[in-house]
Amino acid sequence: MEEFIKVAETTEVPPSKMKKVTVDGKEILIVDVEGKYYAIGNKCTHRGGDLSKGSLSGKVVKCPRHGAKFDVTTGEVATGPAKKSETTFEVRVEGKNILIKKS
Repeated sequence: MEEFIKVAETTEVPPSKMKKVTVDGKEILIVDVEGKYYAIGNKCTHRGGDLSKGSLSGKVVKCPRHGAKFDVTTGEVATGPAKKSETTFEVRVEGKNILIKKS
């Protein structure tokens, strides 16, 4: 059986905004892109920058440390210096609750 855990409420992550949450010691970035929620790892795969402190443009988050960019819908690197994609997490919304699948 799939287990999902509540990480935030929709009011905490407005459109085109991000929120960092921690689940089982892992930092996860929750993002609202045009009303759909996505979740990726929050630590940049290049040098561990905090993506929640970066900038979001459309569906791309930019790391504040060295400028690596990631597509929040897929976790893939949009531009370097990062070479490794971010981990993605399955997201569900139930009422006002944002849930992610535990890995």
